Amino acid sequence: ARLRAEPDGRGGTALPVLESDGPLALRRTRSPLAAYARVTVVGAMSAPLNGDRLAIEADIADGARLTVDSAAATVALPGPRADTGPSAYGVDLTVGEGAVLRWLPEPLVSARGSHLHQTTRVHLAPTAHLLLREEQVLGRHGEPTGALTTRLTVHRAGRPLLDQQLAYGPGAPGGWDGPAVLGGHRAVGQLLLADPAF
Repeated sequence: ARLRAEPDGRGGTALPVLESDGPLALRRTRSPLAAYARVTVVGAMSAPLNGDRLAIEADIADGARLTVDSAAATVALPGPRADTGPSAYGVDLTVGEGAVLRWLPEPLVSARGSHLHQTTRVHLAPTAHLLLREEQVLGRHGEPTGALTTRLTVHRAGRPLLDQQLAYGPGAPGGWDGPAVLGGHRAVGQLLLADPAF
């Protein structure tokens, strides 16, 4: 799936590119913020299943304002075959000069038997603004987690601002569920605010 947001010349934001296929459906939805466009990611079918390759690319042009959310949680599932290998979910976000991106999806649930590598890459112009939420729920109710690796990289003006990788579940380095990391809890998340004023 891919989208592009750019100023519409009337104080708002237009969406000249809004393309999606397969399990990811991008829908233009009403924004409560007048100058912002809003896109909601809708799961058109169960995904990601082990072996799937999903990607979302968003280009927010200079001066545009965009909120991206999702209609429901994303559930990583094992799929019908055990030999398909891990799934991959890549998110690439580019935010131009003076542009604002509010990336606020619902949580990612790592179901038992799933194996997912999720990568989020953000490229910010020097005066870009970003509000990004990431949440992971490790297993559905009453079940252990699947294998989940997440990586988030953020660059401003080509320089690294944040680069972190986390791994949970079977095959992850020891201690991920210990007292220094999750301490027995089943959910983890972060809210990242990148503002040139900082």
